[in-house]
Amino acid sequence: MSSGILTAEIAEPYAQALLSLGRDSDQLEALNQSVIDLLALMDESDELTQFLASPVVEAPAKKAVLKQVMGDANQYLVNFLLLLVDRGRIALLKPILKQFQALVRELNQTVLAEVTSAVELSDEQKETVRQKVLSMTSARQVELNTSIDPDLLGGVIIKVGSQIVDASLRGQLRRIGLQLSSATAR
Repeated sequence: MSSGILTAEIAEPYAQALLSLGRDSDQLEALNQSVIDLLALMDESDELTQFLASPVVEAPAKKAVLKQVMGDANQYLVNFLLLLVDRGRIALLKPILKQFQALVRELNQTVLAEVTSAVELSDEQKETVRQKVLSMTSARQVELNTSIDPDLLGGVIIKVGSQIVDASLRGQLRRIGLQLSSATAR
């Protein structure tokens, strides 16, 4: 069994439990925002991620750092993190939180669109992408995750689930090249 599948099988019940906790306490939105903030912090700090995942660091040290880092964040999330330390699952924090986000999106009928562009998109361009994704899906809302790839030259690549819309200049040039090569092969 692949480690990715195993990680997903372990992450799913914890993500479901966190979702249930948020719904039962009527704090799902606040909890989701705290999760977004924590994931952003972990993306910025590889040291924190490595510290939490380290089997050498003992549970009390991990708990102390988590309490300090989380400060006055959502108390349900803080308690959940401490539970993960107690259960020896804190190393799977990112997959658990990402699965939680996927469950929240599903509950809110929101799709995640990963948008790669050559330059930073303006608010107007982001809204255009949002409308395009809404027309492609049956979702009520669209959450954009944007990134920049200067190699694109221009345009965007939009990925929603397994669908990819390549409206980049590089993609258009590649398609033209394929058409030309197939035309000369005849």
